[in-house]
Amino acid sequence: MESSVAADLVNFLNASPTAFHAVEEAKKKLRSAGYEQISEREDWVLRVGKKYFFTRNHSTIVAFAIGGKYVAGNGFYIVGAHTDSPCLKVKPVSKVSKGGFLELGVQTYGSGLWHTWFDRDLSIAGRIIIRERKDGSESYSHQLVRIKEPIMRIPTLAIHLDRGVNDGFKVNTQSHLAPVLATSVKAELNKPVAENGSVENEVPTDGKKIKETKDSQKHHSLLLQLIAAQTGCEPDDICDFELQACDTQPSIIAGAMKEFIFSGRLDNLCMSFCSLKALIESTSSESSLQDEIGVRMVALFDHEEVGSSSAQGAGSPVMLDALSRITSSFSSDTKLLPKAIQRSFLVSADMAHALHPNYMDKHEENHQPKMHSGLVIKHNANQRYATNAITSFVFREIATKHGLPIQDFVVRNDMPCGSTIGPILASGVGIRTVDVGAPQLSMHSIREMCAVDDVKHSYEHFKAFYEEFSQLDAKITVDI
Repeated sequence: MESSVAADLVNFLNASPTAFHAVEEAKKKLRSAGYEQISEREDWVLRVGKKYFFTRNHSTIVAFAIGGKYVAGNGFYIVGAHTDSPCLKVKPVSKVSKGGFLELGVQTYGSGLWHTWFDRDLSIAGRIIIRERKDGSESYSHQLVRIKEPIMRIPTLAIHLDRGVNDGFKVNTQSHLAPVLATSVKAELNKPVAENGSVENEVPTDGKKIKETKDSQKHHSLLLQLIAAQTGCEPDDICDFELQACDTQPSIIAGAMKEFIFSGRLDNLCMSFCSLKALIESTSSESSLQDEIGVRMVALFDHEEVGSSSAQGAGSPVMLDALSRITSSFSSDTKLLPKAIQRSFLVSADMAHALHPNYMDKHEENHQPKMHSGLVIKHNANQRYATNAITSFVFREIATKHGLPIQDFVVRNDMPCGSTIGPILASGVGIRTVDVGAPQLSMHSIREMCAVDDVKHSYEHFKAFYEEFSQLDAKITVDI
């Protein structure tokens, strides 16, 4: 049951341990497809029929293709998703030594299933700021870093020391989640004697001596040396970083019938990938934008898992800035942007909760999304999702035309409902929005699962949306 779309997704997941890496992979795909990178710091000179993208903070990316018949005031057809996932992020001062072990201080990011992080082979990835010296001057660069080998682990307590653990495993996120890097005994045994007879504080790795740096009071020298080795710099040249723990087990197509994808970060890199691939494929040929009157766009935001309130989150002006700058590139009439927004449509794409066979009572009886059954339209009367009758009809009509399966989800009345970037962008920008997502299990676990078929369905649905929304929207006579 393996599809080429699913195989491409697995490759994307394996290359994207962090939001920074996911954006870098997206950039590579867009450049290969003829998209030109532009900067928010510069003036934009845009042309109809051309394709562009920009990034913010290296963790949010917006790509768009301007229709051949676009004029200022026409609509934007957008699929929005997010690049971040719950994880353990390295603290600004991460050096922890307890009980003869070197540990890494981490803080929880988002609402993770933290018990799933125990007994996993973990490593480190993220971005670092490096000082570069050349011709007597200094400059600073942003570089991605990833240590692929497992270098740490969060061990569970043996059942012999906690007989009641199977009655309920309660994780203290401050005390229990620090990964073990090494034992301090090894460090002590390998401390060399300096020329003055004192003992230098060094930590071994692969048999090599590692010297303390100016940041060694904040972070273990071992960690800094491992990071420096990956980027070809000296530990002293690392000025700062944003790093997180990540699982080293690769994403894979699996199951007895090869019908599933087992991976971390499906929420929400699955929707990010499917929307990005759909945009690229819907704009790949010379004629694909020839008759398009609108702008096709994908927007992948950071920080959804923690509320989107950041300079690069969905709660920031990044979406409105993009719509405004594109519109104003073709006309100085400020009255056109509000018109363009009312002619626009957003598909907020975030993974959905599949029916769990062992917990079927957690779903409302008439709303039980199943794997292999296509994208899920999410509804909530209290506006935790932004779907309404018009927007759900539009998305469902596209599915019907292409023979794609589609499902509905409403949370039980006696359970709280999560949310997405949909209501944030709908209320902040004023754009028509439908909330959808592919069904998955183990959401927010270090290891999640979804169906191969639904990856293909998602990609095909998003691609059809890009290619056909203009014509469908023209048939809707309701003034909304």
